Amino acid sequence: MGNSVEPDAFGRAVYDHYRGEQAGPLWQCDGPDRREHPIEAFYFEPYDPKSHCGSWIDSQLSGPLIDIGAGAGRDTLYFQEQFETVAIDASPALVQTMDDRGVEDARVGDMFGLRSEFDRDRFAAALVYGTQLGLAGSIAGIRSFLCDLAYVTEPGATAVVDGYDPTAIESGDRLGYRRDPTPGLAHRVMWFEYDGEVDPVLQFRLFSPGRLREAAIGTGWELADVTRREPGAAHYLAALRLR
Repeated sequence: MGNSVEPDAFGRAVYDHYRGEQAGPLWQCDGPDRREHPIEAFYFEPYDPKSHCGSWIDSQLSGPLIDIGAGAGRDTLYFQEQFETVAIDASPALVQTMDDRGVEDARVGDMFGLRSEFDRDRFAAALVYGTQLGLAGSIAGIRSFLCDLAYVTEPGATAVVDGYDPTAIESGDRLGYRRDPTPGLAHRVMWFEYDGEVDPVLQFRLFSPGRLREAAIGTGWELADVTRREPGAAHYLAALRLR
């Protein structure tokens, strides 16, 4: 596998972990604060369709499906057994990991460039799991992404996304958390380090389900359902329906 031009500490750590050659911890950082990122638990434990979240996601999706920001392919490996599933990720190392694990259609792709990568009405559903929707950076950015997603999905499509609800987060609960005076909104700032390589800073916009509903106005999407692993949890899953 060739090296990417841009730093890819995160992708390289996951790929090395998969090959049993991880050179050290993958650090999740915010200034002097750092935590070891749990690669095995987050990316290599099998998808569990009997868990609360797994069964909920399973009930929402159909094919053809696009898995956006698919990581090491955990979810794609499960869903491709049911219907056509296309996995995209910005990291070449993660796409190589998916290829090696048996993902049938894994591509290097930009979640914010869907219109240039796929035909109109290409998919019946989309999965955006991993809080990467927050990388849109703002409510306007989320709205722009949802408009692009509407272009590549057919009428009646479902999109499952996830995020952290600022109204349920206490300070210190999330590395990189930044408060925002606007109700239902916050920021998260962090980066990854691995084996001497440092990734660019990631800036996430955190939004409550109510703010997601507002962001969807005018995009063709509407918020249909929300679930959480347990009542009061900050992490939530949301299903959007395309009219």
